[in-house]
Amino acid sequence: MKKVVKITGMTCGHCQKRVENALNKLPGLEASVNLKKEEATITVKGEWNEKLIRDAVSEAGYEVVSIKDKKGLFGR
Repeated sequence: MKKVVKITGMTCGHCQKRVENALNKLPGLEASVNLKKEEATITVKGEWNEKLIRDAVSEAGYEVVSIKDKKGLFGR
């Protein structure tokens, strides 16, 4: 399953990497962050917890705006 996490506050490549590292430390998740779109695409392997995602991004210094299912041919 894939999720799209909209994130505010990222302004540079360092921000992007910081959020990506924080999300990739969570068990069962694989994240890729797109700075221009201000979002992370997360591949969820097993169960996931929205609070853990929000907390990881917040601890990295940024804010989650929304978490939605990724739609499209390869999104599910």
